[in-house]
Amino acid sequence: MKKLLILFILLSTFGCKKYVVSIEQPTNMKLDKLKLEVLLDKKKVQDINLNATNALPSYETVALSTSGDGKHLLQVKVKDTVFSYDINYPEEKYILLTAHLKENGKIHIGLLKQQYKFRFQR
Repeated sequence: MKKLLILFILLSTFGCKKYVVSIEQPTNMKLDKLKLEVLLDKKKVQDINLNATNALPSYETVALSTSGDGKHLLQVKVKDTVFSYDINYPEEKYILLTAHLKENGKIHIGLLKQQYKFRFQR
């Protein structure tokens, strides 16, 4: 029974298609403690609290499951604004989200999508 359970866990882990979403922690102190809600197909999947730093930015990574054809709607809710992005698996498997503060004081969420892992230099 134990071997069957381990086999099931391994198959479910390797058989799952997932988006890998990395959220950049900002260097702008005005974005410290900002709460982001990550939604996939209008269903909340994760809450992220940004922690600003004076050093190099760090990243929080989330794995989001895909379904069927791999076409999904990724949304990021910040305060009263929702940013929406269409994503397609596997062409856009790795996603990088970055929060920016515009000159007018409004928050903007930037998005980079690609098929291969991002390489972060430190």
